[in-house]
Amino acid sequence: MGNPPDPNLPDPPSPSAPLGGGCLCGAVRFEITAPFLSAGYCHCTRCQRRTGTGSSANGRVPKPGFRLLQGSERLRAFKPPTGVPKLFCSSCGSALFSGDPFSDLEVAVRLGALDRDPAIRPQYRQFVDSAVCWEPIPGDDLPRYPGARGA
Repeated sequence: MGNPPDPNLPDPPSPSAPLGGGCLCGAVRFEITAPFLSAGYCHCTRCQRRTGTGSSANGRVPKPGFRLLQGSERLRAFKPPTGVPKLFCSSCGSALFSGDPFSDLEVAVRLGALDRDPAIRPQYRQFVDSAVCWEPIPGDDLPRYPGARGA
């Protein structure tokens, strides 16, 4: 059993109240129709370079609760030698997903690509050993993992 819903958050995405998202130029659009399973910050060097920031905020949703609405022809993937592909819009460069949103059991979505509140808050910080020196990790009491969470 999970935690009870937070009364301070909006209702999570559902089939009757989908959560939209997309890239900066609007070429890629998607919707989420299931609650997020988890969310967290990643401080790994790849996320830093991919986003140009000190960390990346991501949420995981079950594959049946994710649907690409438009723009599949604009999606490109950078496939690092290790790890999972990073998908982005080839027109505007917006980072959108990690892994394969078409075949993985869960889809990792960049929270910044969402149109509204996802009804989940980051629950952990991973790869904190790679955190940048110019942006201290806030004292937010989230669990911290030196490398990958669960590794």
